[in-house]
Amino acid sequence: MSLEADSPAEAAMHSYYAARAREYEQIYLKPERQSDLRHLEQEIPWELAGRQVLEIACGTGYWTQFLAQQVAGVLATDLTTETLKVARTKALDPAVVRFAQVDAFALPPSLGLFDGAFAGFWWSHLAFDRVDAFLASLTACLKPGAKVLLLDNRYVPGSSTPISRQDAQGNTFQMRTLQDGSRHEVLKNFPDEHRLMQQLGQVARTVEFRQYDFYWLGVWEYSGAVTTS
Repeated sequence: MSLEADSPAEAAMHSYYAARAREYEQIYLKPERQSDLRHLEQEIPWELAGRQVLEIACGTGYWTQFLAQQVAGVLATDLTTETLKVARTKALDPAVVRFAQVDAFALPPSLGLFDGAFAGFWWSHLAFDRVDAFLASLTACLKPGAKVLLLDNRYVPGSSTPISRQDAQGNTFQMRTLQDGSRHEVLKNFPDEHRLMQQLGQVARTVEFRQYDFYWLGVWEYSGAVTTS
């Protein structure tokens, strides 16, 4: 997970995930989330089976390892050096998986065009006024008709970190503590189906919102339209 340092919130996010890299995957050990995770670890690769997939904010490569079981190829991207270093230690077939350190808001044309894309736990870290900029960057790398999957958290009291504040634009934030005791304010939004439909309206031909106990999965097809910031 990473964000370009275009605002104080994004700079804080980048620093947080760099510091969290070595302990990041502990979040997947929460007992109450295991049933959802086992289901999604199979469902997501199946949805993208046989496609050339661009993965946004791959972080430590947790979801990359499952994508690699079904897709034709995956280019796993992130901006954070520390998380990519962990991802590259995973035993993944280099004929299927490649890594690239790039900014999700400025994906270079040299990456090529893809007929699939996946972003896990990235959408919730987008400030509302940055969604269009990200979609413009992403869709420039997609073929019309590409299938895109967005996986993210539902807010579940008792399992989710409490919301610490809300800004004037409606973005919400959490205070998180790492093992070294450092505390970090993290932008974390929890959009519902209606908001997601609105956000994807300019670029998605179809949108399906699937809700689980602790997560949601947005499955959409790129229309070929270009969004504007």
